[in-house]
Amino acid sequence: MMAGLQVAKKDLRRRMRDALHKIPADSITNQSKAASNRLFALQEYQDARRIGVYLSMPVGELSTTTIVRDALANGKEVFVPYIHKLELSEQSRTSVMDMLLLESMEEFEALKPDNWGIPSLSEAQALSRENCFGGKGVSPQPEDATKGPYGLDLIVMPGMAFDEGFRRLGHGKGYYDHFLTRYSRESAASEPTRPKLPYLVALSLKEQMLPPTEEIPVAEHDWPVDVLIVGDDRTLVRQH
Repeated sequence: MMAGLQVAKKDLRRRMRDALHKIPADSITNQSKAASNRLFALQEYQDARRIGVYLSMPVGELSTTTIVRDALANGKEVFVPYIHKLELSEQSRTSVMDMLLLESMEEFEALKPDNWGIPSLSEAQALSRENCFGGKGVSPQPEDATKGPYGLDLIVMPGMAFDEGFRRLGHGKGYYDHFLTRYSRESAASEPTRPKLPYLVALSLKEQMLPPTEEIPVAEHDWPVDVLIVGDDRTLVRQH
């Protein structure tokens, strides 16, 4: 079952990759503007004080630059993904994602691109940054959560494909799903005053939306999103 699921996901990723590389740059610019404006109209975004935002790749993805600028201009705290290696044991390492505080628009504009072309904090910057789980730097310990604010109100998430059932296909590394599982576990284990899970908003190019007859293959650990904002001026809201 699991092997079949992985094959289905891989096939869909290959199909989407081919389609995304054919989208003209001006279409992505126009869709990014439409999606950003729809996000700004959401009450959940307006009310959010602490948000996580993916930083976009140069091609095949809605740009989040305008979102980062708007959030900072409106006094929100903006946390951005930072990918790093975690030692599980002497023989085993894995890549994980933390969300670290971005200090300013000037800092954002000076970020260097990683291997994917995504603007990223440097290792030196990451060490001194506030982590959304409390404390500073990567993978803070549970006791760090008492040091300063904790959690996020909303996360703007990327993906390769989406469907009308609010399912999301990532790039295959599992960064966001693992992050949300960890968030859920840490929130549940802590005192009841801890905030609930963040509101999950995914941004989708119209070309990334599957037709109504098709579903994204998902496993139990794959998190659905609360809202899908599509570049063709659609906002889909999941009914809980």
